[in-house]
Amino acid sequence: MERSLVLIKPDAMRRGLAGEIISRLESKGLKIVAMKMLRMDNALAQRHYAVHKNKPFFDELVDFITSGPIIAMVLQGDNAVKVIRQTMGETDPAKAPPGTIRGDLGGDVSHNLIHGSDSLESAENEVALFFSAKEIFAPDY
Repeated sequence: MERSLVLIKPDAMRRGLAGEIISRLESKGLKIVAMKMLRMDNALAQRHYAVHKNKPFFDELVDFITSGPIIAMVLQGDNAVKVIRQTMGETDPAKAPPGTIRGDLGGDVSHNLIHGSDSLESAENEVALFFSAKEIFAPDY
């Protein structure tokens, strides 16, 4: 059983797509074991995107993710990281296949609705950025 972080980004929130995105992920057999709505501050955004710190698009990432409220979730299930990544689709919605969140609903590569951890190691680190152990429920709630 794996756990992974998912962020529903400000563009999805502005467009009222949170419910559809959550529904698509739950329909894949994933369980929500933690969830909260927040507005990410600069410090948290910089820690979250630290792997991109020296890339030219880093400031744009930080500005966008802090531009409005997000929903942060921990999802749990068999092969959660892989299932979430497949359900999201390619980072660039123009390249994401139909049937994926980004392929069906996405705008552009900078406004792509959703973040999901790209590996188990990333998931562990990212979950810890947003949630304490006390905030995560057992999957048999």
